[in-house]
Formats: sequence, structure tokens, C-alpha cells
Amino acid sequence: MLKIFFILYLLFFNFLYANVLQEAIDSAPSGSILKLPTGVYKGSIIIKKPLTIIGNSKGVVIDGENNGTVITIESSFVTLKNLRIINSGEMTHTLDAGILITNSKQCEVSDCIIDDCLFGIDMQMTNNSLINNNYISSKDFELGLRGDGLRLWYSNDNIIRKNSLVKSRDMVVWYSHGNTIEENFGEHNRYSLHFMYAGKNIVKNNTYQYNSVGIFFMYSKDTIATGNVVKSSLGATGMGIGMKDVSNFTLKNNTVLYCAQGIYIDRSPFEPDTHNWIENNNILYNAEALHFHSLSENNIIKGNKILGNIEDIVNDSRGSKTNENEIVGNYWDNYAGFDKNRDNIGDTPHKVYQYADQLWVYNPDVKFFYGSPVISLLNFLAKLAPFSEPIFLLEDQKPKVRL
Repeated sequence: MLKIFFILYLLFFNFLYANVLQEAIDSAPSGSILKLPTGVYKGSIIIKKPLTIIGNSKGVVIDGENNGTVITIESSFVTLKNLRIINSGEMTHTLDAGILITNSKQCEVSDCIIDDCLFGIDMQMTNNSLINNNYISSKDFELGLRGDGLRLWYSNDNIIRKNSLVKSRDMVVWYSHGNTIEENFGEHNRYSLHFMYAGKNIVKNNTYQYNSVGIFFMYSKDTIATGNVVKSSLGATGMGIGMKDVSNFTLKNNTVLYCAQGIYIDRSPFEPDTHNWIENNNILYNAEALHFHSLSENNIIKGNKILGNIEDIVNDSRGSKTNENEIVGNYWDNYAGFDKNRDNIGDTPHKVYQYADQLWVYNPDVKFFYGSPVISLLNFLAKLAPFSEPIFLLEDQKPKVRL
């Protein structure tokens, strides 16, 4: 495709140029490249043809003037690079965003700063596109009133790479399949990454910290999460990685630390005769390493390092059958057995029980006293001489003794 280069030379910089950018877009032939010099350009622009817009130097700003969406893309083969996009509107019901991409394919947004925009990048029915190395933050609102930093809605086979989402609400992947989400960073958000009705996605080598929830998978299947680091999820229920009604998932080689709940498992796997694989993860220094809710069986929990957690296993639902998961070959720092033949496998299984003194599992109000000397003493006495039959939670028949 013939590329015609339009270079906009403007004599006065740092002013707001009304309609200049939209006029240039409208008059440019399909496939053109617009290179913008330093300046502030009026937003609320609409792109309806294949086009590339590049900030030719630093300080290229597109200002939405706090009204609606700053840039709307309604065409395939559109590229935005090296731009600062600011000041979207504040209306949640109209999804005011920095960038809206709709009904498109093979678009790219790279090396942009999206700041003071309610929603960052909103992708609706957009496929085979690249979102790369952008910095995204929302309005300075309360957490629940912010928009999503990055939103995939019925959008498939995209690559989301090396983006930073800071002080937004969520990154959501809903009804979207086959996406690769890698090497992104999320901080001070609600859900740094939230999936719903999404399948065959790959989530790898992301870092999420100081969020309410790191990664949460809901009503999804056939996804791999590997090499991610989730730490310091905030609040009494701050969650590292959560799975609700998911099937055929693989969580492998992830690190979850300093969270209230390390890995949360709720009615997963959901589909009959399927499994989830939770393997070779580092689950470190959380209040709860593995938290089971509702019926959750047929998970394969293998080769994980479970170290420094206050509770290794929590089951908050009577009859959730945690003992019917395949749990083998994990390292438990609470294991009290020996390894006489030095094969790095404990001579006796590691068994976990829930004692009657753990009232806080079923009554959250009691958790206020958790860690107090009285509760610690009750824990010790209950394990030394239980006054009622403890509940058997799980057994690791081949626990590792050394890391």
C-alpha cells in the first residue's frame, strides 16, 4: 500500500489546535502516516480509515478537554505511537476513554501515555492487535469509581505486552479468547487482571502489586498462567490468584507472596472430568496459602513451595472435599516428619487437619483475634490434645523435605 507522508508543521507550540488534527485525518488518503511535532492537539477525534499517527518528538499531547472519548478508532490497520493522551470525560455509562477501538483488526497502540482518562484503552470486538509498552492511569477518583485501564470485550488473539496500569480500576478480559498477556505491570488497582467467560489465553511474566486482587479467573477454561509475580494484595481478603468455576487451567511457576489469600479456589474445576494443574509455584508468607471455597476437587497440586504462611490450607465450606484433590510432592515448612534415606521425600505423609478452635474460618468476626496469645494457645492445645474430632483437609503422601 502506498504510504504518503503528511508532516504537520505548526508555528505555535503548546497551544490547543482546534480541528487541525481531525482535518488532517479526514483529508489524508487511506494508509497515510501523520507525524506530529510537539504541541497540544484537540481530542475527540475519530479515525475511520487505515492510518498511522506518530508523535515525531516528545510532548505530543492529544487533549480530550474532559469531554467523551479522546480518540475513537473505527477502522482496521490503525497505528498510534508515542502520544500522550489526556483528559477524557468522566461518564461511566458512556465508557469515556483515552482510546476506543471497535470492530477492528490489526491495530497497534504503542509507547503512549494515557493519563487522566476514565477508561484507558477500550477494545470492543477487536482482534489480532498489539497493545505494547503503554502507561495507563485513570481519573483521581475513589477506586470503585475509576474506569478500567484496559478492557477487552469480545476481542480475540491480541497481544498485550509491557504495559503499566497504575491507579486504574481493573484490567478485564471478558468473552475474549486466545490473547497473550505478558510482561505487564499493575499497581494500586482493584483487579490487576480479571477474566470472565474467556478461554485459551496465556498469562505470563506479569508483575502485580498493591492491588486488591492480583489475577482472578471466572467462568473460564483452557488458560495457562506462568511466571507471574503477585504480591502484597491489600485488605483482609486481598487475593493473589483466584479461580472460580474454571476448568483445565494451568498455574505454573508463579510467585504469590504477602497476600491475605495466596491462591483461592472456588468450585474449580467446574466441568466434570476435568482438572486444574497448580504446579511448581512459590506460595510464600501469605496469611493463607491455599483457600478452598465450595466444592473443589480434582485439582492437581504438585511441586509447590509452601513456606512462611500463617495457614497452609483453609476450607471455609463444610463438605468441599479438599481431600479429594491430588496433592503430592510439595514442600511444606510445617511438615514434622523425617527423611531417613535422604531421598528428599518425607518418610510419612504430611496431613493437614482443621481443629475446632479455628472458629474464624466460619465466623469472620473472630478473625479480629487471630494471632493473639489466647488464640495461639488454643491452637497449640487443640493440636496437642484435641477436644473434638478434627476435620481432615488433605494429605501429601510424598512431601519434599528440602528445597
